Amino acid sequence: AYALVQQHEKCVFSFPSISGNDNSEALPESIPSAPGTLPHFMEEPDDAYIIKSNPIVLRCKAMPAMQIFFKCNGEWVHQNEHVSEESMDETTGLKVREVFINVTRQQVEDFHGPEDYWCQCVAWSHLGTSKSRKASVRIAYLRKNFEQDPQGKEVPIEGMIVLHCRPPEGVPAAEVEWLKNEEPIDSNLDENIDTRADHNLIIRQARLSDSGNYTCMAANIVAKRRSMSATVVVYVNGGWSSWTEWSNCNARCGRGWQKRSRTCTNPAPLNGGAFCEGMSVQKITCTSLCPVDGNWEVWSEWSVCSPECEHLRVRECIAPPPRNGGKYCEGLSQESENCTEGLSLLTWQLLFLLSDIETASDIALYSGLGAAVIAVAVLVVGVTLYRRSQSEYGVDVIDSSALTGGFQTFNFKTVRQGNSLLLNSSMQPDLTVSRTYSGPICLQDPLDKELMTESSLFNPLSDIKVKVQSSFMVSLGVTERAEYHGKAHSGTFPHGNNRAFGTIQARNKATYIQNLSSISTTSELKTTAIFGHLGGRLVVPNTGVSLLIPHGAIPEETSWEIYLAITQRESSLQPEGTDVLLGPEVTCGPTDLSVSTPFALTIPHCAEVNSEHWNIHLKKRTQQGKWEEVMSVEEETTSCYCLLDPYACHILLNSFGTYALIGEPISDCAVRQLKVAVFGCLSCNSLDYNLRVYCMDNTPCAFQEVVSDERLQGGQLLEEPKLLHFKGNTFSLQISVLDIPPFLWRIKPFTACQEVPFSRVWCSRQPPLHCAFSLERYTPATTQLSCKICVRQVKGHEQILQIQTSILENEKETITFFAHDDSNFPAQMGPKAFKIPYSIRQRICATFDTPNAKGKDWQMLAQKNSINRNLSYFATQSSPSAVILDLWEARHQHDGDLDSLACALEEIGRTHSKISDITETEIEEPDFNYSRQNGL
Repeated sequence: AYALVQQHEKCVFSFPSISGNDNSEALPESIPSAPGTLPHFMEEPDDAYIIKSNPIVLRCKAMPAMQIFFKCNGEWVHQNEHVSEESMDETTGLKVREVFINVTRQQVEDFHGPEDYWCQCVAWSHLGTSKSRKASVRIAYLRKNFEQDPQGKEVPIEGMIVLHCRPPEGVPAAEVEWLKNEEPIDSNLDENIDTRADHNLIIRQARLSDSGNYTCMAANIVAKRRSMSATVVVYVNGGWSSWTEWSNCNARCGRGWQKRSRTCTNPAPLNGGAFCEGMSVQKITCTSLCPVDGNWEVWSEWSVCSPECEHLRVRECIAPPPRNGGKYCEGLSQESENCTEGLSLLTWQLLFLLSDIETASDIALYSGLGAAVIAVAVLVVGVTLYRRSQSEYGVDVIDSSALTGGFQTFNFKTVRQGNSLLLNSSMQPDLTVSRTYSGPICLQDPLDKELMTESSLFNPLSDIKVKVQSSFMVSLGVTERAEYHGKAHSGTFPHGNNRAFGTIQARNKATYIQNLSSISTTSELKTTAIFGHLGGRLVVPNTGVSLLIPHGAIPEETSWEIYLAITQRESSLQPEGTDVLLGPEVTCGPTDLSVSTPFALTIPHCAEVNSEHWNIHLKKRTQQGKWEEVMSVEEETTSCYCLLDPYACHILLNSFGTYALIGEPISDCAVRQLKVAVFGCLSCNSLDYNLRVYCMDNTPCAFQEVVSDERLQGGQLLEEPKLLHFKGNTFSLQISVLDIPPFLWRIKPFTACQEVPFSRVWCSRQPPLHCAFSLERYTPATTQLSCKICVRQVKGHEQILQIQTSILENEKETITFFAHDDSNFPAQMGPKAFKIPYSIRQRICATFDTPNAKGKDWQMLAQKNSINRNLSYFATQSSPSAVILDLWEARHQHDGDLDSLACALEEIGRTHSKISDITETEIEEPDFNYSRQNGL
């Protein structure tokens, strides 16, 4: 019986031998038990992390427990590796056992199972076994690099800020903390900040105080890591303040302007915020009513003599009445005086009766004498009117060839004896014989020609009637239609100069070829010549800048060396605000000389002329280097005169100096005309080809500067330049390359489009704007380049230039640069500098300078040449017609359209005929036919 009990106890209390040589032997999951309790774990092993090379300790505590062993990864831990402690629970009296084991880094690294390294406690009691939870053991680490660093941002105020942060990989997972300027951020203290969303930092509404450097901090039990700092800038875009009230009209009388302004202070831009878009100053034209002083009307008739021997007369202040603050009439509105010269009324009645009796006999005699005087007066007046209507002008300009010149063939018949309207009034009439004269009759002064005598040359033209026969009709043999009248609307002739500098509308490039050698490469654009009493013209080649010295402006027997120069590169004139320099800075001199007759200075400009959008000023540089305003183009003044054509401004001045045109945009619709040109050349790498796109002022001198620079770089003009209308609406300019052949050429990614800020384009104080594009061909065999260049203003005008060129030097086609190459004639002296022959000019002046009651004077000449403003300037000149013709010469220096001037004179003659409304007897007019020879 004892042996059976011992055997039973052995079965119950015997434990397997756990050694290093038999780790695979499994303990029984349960054994037969007696009444009691199973082991209860008071402490189970926890998950643990091995930091660096330090082992970790796993502990397990159970009651009642006779033995406790650890099992790791399904295998029993050797009993020698266990550290066991045993105690007794004082309350229950049960045995309490606690066991420890160490787990090293090497053990974890050597384990290669499907799951993490784990360990579990197994406790035995009299009644059986219990198992604890599995505790995992992992090697702790934290990598150095963040998976995503926060990126800096620029956000507007009250915008949302989201900074992303993905911490480095680590075990256990890293905790994230945000720093602002090295100070921890506590989202619990600021409801506007949230850091709980997947480690990201969210600021719901950005404030100025939120600007700073933000850093993401990641940490676990192993280490801490810092991300790259992200700079957050909270900016404030500028906002306009309210407009001020409109200022008073600057002109006390007549046309002027008034303005209002606003500032970009509501709010002011901060931290790089955008400046306000739009104009800070607005100007509108205004008209102030001129004060009219009152003036007395004529006195009324004397009243009937009163019994007191006095009579009265009155007047009123109504001729005109005072208006707009004008002064009231000075003086009395009523007068009275004695009406009997001191005699009584009865005495006057007696004298009157006596005088009636004495003079009754003389009535018949006086009546006859009065009738005779009236008859003589009527006769004299009639004769005077008749002579005036017949000889108002001395000579007829019979044909427009008298102005257009050239070697002409004239065929005319004299029809009236002694008629001053003929070219030679001394010739006798011959109604049957026709004479033909050939020679340069019109372009040279005909003082010694057979048809013109000195006496007829300087006589005023009595009545201008122009006959123009079309050379086209002559070439067709249709000579019976002898009169050709140019169609020019009254009051609009001529119709402006629409010639665009540097632009020719050609059908193809073949007709557009010119040698580049004509382009000046000198660093100083200056022309000098010596002028005398005959005057002349000075031109800076290919710039549109010219100076016209009229005949007689320089005293006789005197010669002056006059120069004309253009300031290149950056001008000394610094426009204020949104004002822009519209053309070159031009100097003419010597500045200490003055002329007796105004000279004409022509300066090109790039503004689209519109008085509603531009206010254009002429400024002059003083000897101290400062700039002062001479006049506004729309201003009425007698000191100088400005005539603004679409592409140039012609200025009449009396003093030399340095001048420039400044444009003040009145509205966002103000247009600055830009010339877009594309140049190309091979780079040092033979496979690369460079395209340079220029956007410059539409003035010949700006184009001249670009051409000179490109010539030094070996550039070639690839396409005829085009005109871009760039508005002053603050929108930027975009330049892009399109339609590049995909298998022949390539361009670097993200470089096919470039954007230029508005201020860079609008400001003229910088060099001409250009953008460069680098194209690369795949093989040297590619010799042709075809693409498009698109230049456009955002929400504005767009131009597309089609490029089709050969990149080989010997196959390139040269595009001309200037429509009018005047480099061969920079200076012309004497009569050859003028389009109108001097003799014809003298006749016109003699005709129109004399005032005429029918309006046929210099004012009508000005009107027919589109000069309708500031006529008071011409009225102050000794010869208004001469100054008007000087202005015509300046405007037509390239075309010399004398036919238009002839048509203007003809139109004046027709207007005069309508005014006089006199039907003349049909008289055979001189037959005046001409034909152009040799293309002239």
